[in-house]
Amino acid sequence: MKMSANDSNSADIFIYGDIERYKFIEEDTTATSFKEDLDSLGDVATINLYINSPGGSVFEGIAIHNMLKRHKAKVNVYVDALAASIASVIAMAGDAIFMPKNSMLMIHNAWTIALGNAAELRKKADDLDRISNSSKQSYLQKSGDKLTEEKLQEMLDAETWLSADDAFSYGLCDEVLEENQMAASISEELFAKYKNVPESLVKENEQDTSPTKEEMEKRKKIAEQATQNANYINDILGGM
Repeated sequence: MKMSANDSNSADIFIYGDIERYKFIEEDTTATSFKEDLDSLGDVATINLYINSPGGSVFEGIAIHNMLKRHKAKVNVYVDALAASIASVIAMAGDAIFMPKNSMLMIHNAWTIALGNAAELRKKADDLDRISNSSKQSYLQKSGDKLTEEKLQEMLDAETWLSADDAFSYGLCDEVLEENQMAASISEELFAKYKNVPESLVKENEQDTSPTKEEMEKRKKIAEQATQNANYINDILGGM
């Protein structure tokens, strides 16, 4: 987050990483960290939100979306490269959404990892339908009469990757800009998680250089933290 250099009444906020419940690395965004950034802006008339994110936690993202919708400032959203999954829902909070021609939105139904008996799993499926419906309203509200609920559901079911022109045609983008030079960095975990990642993004990712020693150390710490979190969750589940 920063105040705009040429306008004291305008501020820039960046979501350039995963949307998580807990902030594992500096690039992660949580609802709490976003609220702190938003509150620190003070009384501004315009918020420019720049997004390059593969998505993450549904409820954290919905909370961020609703914070922006409540804010009295005009919200301009710029999809710098990728707004996938819940990050695309956050983008829908913009009064105006701008997408360079080489940027993308990805929309899909909510998913989760579940365990339990048959009754518990059926309930989890019903819960997922309700969660997906809450996100669906954000797309429909933005698109107006350019996108029917039936067509939207079809795209959600198929995990659809929308170009800037596609998004514009469905009312999910207000203006298509010239291409920028930012590349959407997508992890191997994202490829495993999503089934229809465009081949162009896969090739860009394959061209990435090997991680440095510092990056490997950071990844090791993240993995250790994830293991600790998993053990904590297992302890909780074991006591239920």
